[in-house]
Amino acid sequence: MEPDRAASAQTGPGATETKIHFKVTRFIMEAGVKLGLRSIPVATACTIYHSFFMATVAPGPYDPYLVAMAALYLAGKVEEQHLRTRDIINVSHRYLHPQSDPLELDSHFWELRDSIVQCEMLMLRVLGFRVSFRHPHKYLLHYLLSLRRWMNRHSWERTPVSAAAWALLRDSYHGGLCVRYLPQHVAVAVLYLALHCYGVEVPAHAQAQRPWWQVREAGT
Repeated sequence: MEPDRAASAQTGPGATETKIHFKVTRFIMEAGVKLGLRSIPVATACTIYHSFFMATVAPGPYDPYLVAMAALYLAGKVEEQHLRTRDIINVSHRYLHPQSDPLELDSHFWELRDSIVQCEMLMLRVLGFRVSFRHPHKYLLHYLLSLRRWMNRHSWERTPVSAAAWALLRDSYHGGLCVRYLPQHVAVAVLYLALHCYGVEVPAHAQAQRPWWQVREAGT
């Protein structure tokens, strides 16, 4: 299923592997929102997508958008927020072909549905049925709560460090950080960057024997 608004993901002029995956994970995130998925199932879908292409040739012979649709379907099962293939197809079609009429329940629809199910089984085999992941979200929440208690309340409240950290974490799923690094390391990295962006200093950081992120990591 190729988008109307962009060149073909596999043959578009100047398209690189990184750009392809960025666009497709953006699709996963936006489609996930339209499907009513919570943040963890969306993160799982992105992780399944990146894990699949890291375990195979990327993008190779696979349609990245079909893989993304199957990843959403599988993530819904893994995180117990089940999705209907019909809803995934309709939302994806609307996203990728915004000027087109809704899909009819014809042979093309059923072929696409079968392709999603077959792609799901392929991903399970390629990933060795290891599709349950630890995400950085719980670590980031713990770090934010700890720093909030540690820091000056007025300094914390006048800067959107928390919102920035969550936004950076969400954006990190456009790439393969979720696959390459431990979740607690990703959480520390996005929080460090958020603090740095707003020039927020952690109290006693300069005098501490260890950087605050090492203290936070050791405590989890």
